[in-house]
Amino acid sequence: MPTVNILKKGTLTFFMGSLALILLLPILLIFTNSLMTDREMGFNYSPIGQLYQAEEGREPPFANLKLLPDHVTLKQYGKVLIESPTFLRMFWNSLFLVLPMIVGQVCVAALAAYALAKLKFPGRDVLFLVYLMSMLMPFQVTLVPNYIMAEKLGMLNSVHAIVFPGIFAAFGVFMLPQFMLHIPYAYIEAAKMDGASHIRTYFMIILPMIKPGISALVVLLFVDYWNMVEQPVIFLNDPFKQPLSVYLSRINQDELGIAFAASMLYMTPMLLLFLYAESSFIEGIQLSGLKG
Repeated sequence: MPTVNILKKGTLTFFMGSLALILLLPILLIFTNSLMTDREMGFNYSPIGQLYQAEEGREPPFANLKLLPDHVTLKQYGKVLIESPTFLRMFWNSLFLVLPMIVGQVCVAALAAYALAKLKFPGRDVLFLVYLMSMLMPFQVTLVPNYIMAEKLGMLNSVHAIVFPGIFAAFGVFMLPQFMLHIPYAYIEAAKMDGASHIRTYFMIILPMIKPGISALVVLLFVDYWNMVEQPVIFLNDPFKQPLSVYLSRINQDELGIAFAASMLYMTPMLLLFLYAESSFIEGIQLSGLKG
């Protein structure tokens, strides 16, 4: 039996490791291609390079996906970070757009979750159902009302047209109550017996216990808002106000080296955030009942 268990564990480890490598291959390909020279990039991906490959007998003339560059260079990163100020400008645009949305939604969702999960008041279940229904609606359904409202309030071509709907989005209000349901109500009863108000109970007892759930919510919101394209394109007419996600979608075929380098820099904040909050993220997802 021990031999069989070791064999099963080894097979499972090999399978999961192979699957992880397959999933990481696109990221590795982006990183290694960002270190290639312009000449090698053109040979591998440009139509002229593909035609040259066809003349050498490589049929059909598809793109040549190389994992390891012939010559390593940081020239592409220099173009993105030094020669072109557009990337850094839109990078800061993304931060100034995403961070207020995350902080605002976490604050609103945490307070609303406490009311929906631990307080009893008329219409509580109906209110939660309304939040759930609004979350299930496709983005295209709420886009037109949001645009009309932003136009009426004079917020078009302003980050406020994106930030305010993001702060009051329904996802956090749906996620955190699922996490708070695991907190025994006896803690709140004990706080009441000690004379604590709801505000003190929330900040002294509930909030420290839901830190993993908040960490998971922050990671999920950051990934969602960092990658948004439709809202900035529709609500922000000024290209200098648009975030980095829009800039990446506009890189043309003649700037493949910049595209790879910019893509690598673009995904770095998400990777660092996930690695930093990995344990809290996994714990929060497990306790909140969400499954990826």
